[in-house]
Amino acid sequence: MTKIAILGAGGWGTALAIVLSRSRKPHEVSLWVHSAERSESIRRERENKTYLPGARLPEGVRVHGALGATLAKAQIIVGAVPSAHARAVYTAALPFVAESASFVSASKGLEPSTHLRMSEVIADVVTPKFAPRIAVISGPSFALEAARGEPTAVVLASRDAALAAELQEEFAGPNFRLYTNDDVLGVELAGAMKNVMAIAAGACQGLGLGSNSLAALITRGLAEMARMAVALAARPETLSGLAGLGDLVLTCTGALSRNRFVGIELGKGRSLREIMKNMRMVAEGVNTAAPLLALAREHRIEMPITEQVDAILHAGKSPKDAIRDIMERPLRRE
Repeated sequence: MTKIAILGAGGWGTALAIVLSRSRKPHEVSLWVHSAERSESIRRERENKTYLPGARLPEGVRVHGALGATLAKAQIIVGAVPSAHARAVYTAALPFVAESASFVSASKGLEPSTHLRMSEVIADVVTPKFAPRIAVISGPSFALEAARGEPTAVVLASRDAALAAELQEEFAGPNFRLYTNDDVLGVELAGAMKNVMAIAAGACQGLGLGSNSLAALITRGLAEMARMAVALAARPETLSGLAGLGDLVLTCTGALSRNRFVGIELGKGRSLREIMKNMRMVAEGVNTAAPLLALAREHRIEMPITEQVDAILHAGKSPKDAIRDIMERPLRRE
């Protein structure tokens, strides 16, 4: 029986613990919870009332507040922590990691200080000890719906084809379908960029704009994502797949999208500080916009939507002014 350790008990980490307990192959699943108090609560109640209320955690899932207990004999390590904290968590986990273990990143974002993708952060932390086998999982997957057992399809990407195939078999379940891909760069960039676009989509709704605006935003957002990804050597078809278009549509239109919620509230005139103060969950797009824009400027890639979202988030620009500036850009061919 394969032992899987999940680092991070937010909504997605908790949902993955539930999903993997239903896989076709039997697993021993351990879930690491950062807070000792919340760890005890989840262990006792079998429910993560803070991040995934209403979804029952199977009795077979072991809940720990200590990394050592979580990672003991783990063969697969799934990282589901916010991007800004990933390096610290992997660094703390490293002494307990077996060299035979494989890593699967389930975080969608860039490290704010370095602009690195999560697979790069893992490699950076682990390589001094051993050469890690790394995969990433991404795609249109609201945690609550996946935990309920609703049909969900995602992408499992790795440059190691054997690892991708192995994990595909390990993770697949009756309502959890995985497609493999070797374009790790494209999958991770898409997962980070779509969160920024979702903030823009939410802002349109918060301003009271209709379907025309949303359709234009999603379409031009996808073009912007593809331009960035291809310039960095990702494959264009990745952006039209589940990790790109699929996740973009979900995050820009779904009521469960945290990034879209932030955008809606910004569009209504609330300040980012006020919005974030009342949010328990992380909206990755808030911390991703700036490093993404810095990466784009470094490579001289035009990203007008990302630029305006960053100005709204970090320069106090009003969503109405941001939309006006996008609409008044010089006319061009599609």
